[in-house]
Amino acid sequence: MQLSHFTDIGLRTIMRLAVEDENNSRVTTKLIARQVGASEKHVAKSVSRLVELGLVEAHRGRSGGLFITAAGRAVSVGALVRELEGDRDVVECGEPDPCPLVGACKLRRILADAKKAFYTELDRYSIEELVTSQATGLLHLLVRSTAGVTPEMKEVS
Repeated sequence: MQLSHFTDIGLRTIMRLAVEDENNSRVTTKLIARQVGASEKHVAKSVSRLVELGLVEAHRGRSGGLFITAAGRAVSVGALVRELEGDRDVVECGEPDPCPLVGACKLRRILADAKKAFYTELDRYSIEELVTSQATGLLHLLVRSTAGVTPEMKEVS
């Protein structure tokens, strides 16, 4: 099963926000885009969805920025991926071009079981657990790599 680009960017975004503590400087969509190697447009779309889900808060203005919520830290990776991906079948056996084997095929059931196992495994981990693993060092480097950059410098680059 391959995750969509949208889900990938959403996961990168929330992981990036999860390494921040409440006392750190503001994090913007533009900064996250640069740090996670994605376009600002794609990060903005992901942030919008994460805000809708209550996992991220977005504050406007000079002292604004993006902040992960307690729910964002606690959410399971499986639940988040389900929300970002939607609950669609691994293969489409029906419309618009129905498969002629649909009545006698076991593949659809096997793939549904595999999808369930995939999500069950992802449900074992929270976002907070992801950023306390080996990824933390790299994520902290991303944070520090732009820590000395002023907002004016961020806009230029």
